[in-house]
This record gives sequence, structure tokens and C-alpha cells, in this order.
Amino acid sequence: MIKYLFQGDSITDADRDRDRDGNFGLGYGYPLLVAADYSKNKKGKFEFINRGVSGDKIVEIYARIKEDIINLKPDIMSILVGVNDIWHELNEQNGVDAEKYEKIYTMLIEEILEALPNIKIIVLEPFVLKGCGTERYYEVFRAELLKRAAAAKRVADKFNLAFVPLQNIFDEASADGNTAYWLADGVHPTAAGHQIIKEELSKAIDSII
Repeated sequence: MIKYLFQGDSITDADRDRDRDGNFGLGYGYPLLVAADYSKNKKGKFEFINRGVSGDKIVEIYARIKEDIINLKPDIMSILVGVNDIWHELNEQNGVDAEKYEKIYTMLIEEILEALPNIKIIVLEPFVLKGCGTERYYEVFRAELLKRAAAAKRVADKFNLAFVPLQNIFDEASADGNTAYWLADGVHPTAAGHQIIKEELSKAIDSII
């Protein structure tokens, strides 16, 4: 059986039940959609675990590396992180700058691969749209997001990991100006937004299984 771990912030967390794994522990977002698809079409071949934590930045995921990644011994894991590294700086002056984001992300991957040399890792590109939660400082948010997206791509390339582009896809989907249809507040996906992530992530999963 292939053990698959979802890792990230609130977009991945999606109100999962922290006391139970299985269906209850997947939340309502793209992890549930991915698990539903593969559980149906590849019956009995996958076990899915979600350890996303709402509010996490790259530094918090790195702090959880032992308990929530290495000790679980996943065969495949995906990571989606970056938006809080910016958002928390703009709102609370407690973010992570682009240079440190890349440095910590690199350390995270290095240590995971050292402990689990056979693991396959998928890096998802962070994304943002103009919405009720981001419009006040959108130009700065967008510019900083693109720095984190580029850093995530460099980390994926450095370790020859699968990379899932998402920003351009959300931009194209919301070209009519209705960004809230996809990201409710400019950050958190709606059901339709989670389906986009599910579809793009599934392409990466199919390429490595």
C-alpha cells in the first residue's frame, strides 16, 4: 500500500479532524478530493493522511518535520506552503521573507530525503488572487507571492521533485474578474478552487506512481 501524506497550511488543513485519520482526518478540501478519486479508482492501493495545519508558515512545517513527516514514513508527500509567510508579515509583522523561505524549504527537503531516501515529494506552487482578504495590499502581496512561488520552483528543481504550477491556472480561471468563485477571500479555495488543485496535483501523482 502507498502511504500518501498531505502537508501544508489552512488550504491543506481544510478543517480536518485532528483526532482521527481516515475520512474524518482529511478535511473538506483538495486532500479529500484526491483521496476520493484514488480510493475509488485504485481500490486498496493508497492510504491518505493529512497533516496540514492552519496558519502554518514554512518555519512551522520545518518545526513539525519529525512528528508530522519523518515519523509517519510516507511513500509520497505533497507540500503547499507560502501564503502565510507573506500574509502574517502584512497583518502581524511575523512573516518569513523570501530568502529565508527558500533556505528553510531547502533544509526541510534535505532532511526529509536524508531520513526517507525513497520518498517521492511533490511541491505545489503557492497562489493568491485579489479578494476581500487581500485587496487592501494586493500589489505587495502578489509581488511577494511570486517570489515564494519562484523559490518553491527552485527548491523542486534542485532536488528533482515534481512541481505543480497553480498561480497561472487560477489567474486564467478568474480572468472574468470573479475571483471569489475560486478563492473565497483571495487565499482560501472554494469547492471549485479545491477541484483545480485536485486536478493539477493528480497529474503529478500519476506521473510518479
